Amino acid sequence: MDCLFCKIASGSIPVTHLFETDQLLAFPDINPQAPTHILIIPKLHFSSLAHTTSEQAGLLGQLLTAAAEIAQQQQLAAGYRLVINTGPDGGQTVGHLHVHLLGGRHMSWPPG
Repeated sequence: MDCLFCKIASGSIPVTHLFETDQLLAFPDINPQAPTHILIIPKLHFSSLAHTTSEQAGLLGQLLTAAAEIAQQQQLAAGYRLVINTGPDGGQTVGHLHVHLLGGRHMSWPPG
């Protein structure tokens, strides 16, 4: 498989691990859009959120609870934003489900 995030999850491409469980990995984004910009990925490959089913509800819940735990660790008590880009029109550039955790500054609305 030629998936960048699968290579990161397997350890083929080294990253700074900020959070890890048996099913998830979190690491800094290489192109940060905020002072804190962390990517949270499932270690199993799903091309996008659109490629999940109710069978992955537990994993999807783990992504969100991990984001909350990481935000607390990163001292983002003033707030943060979670983003899941899905498909080309949604801004997804890596074909592996991932959550962006953005914080450290005020987030404007609408986002884009």
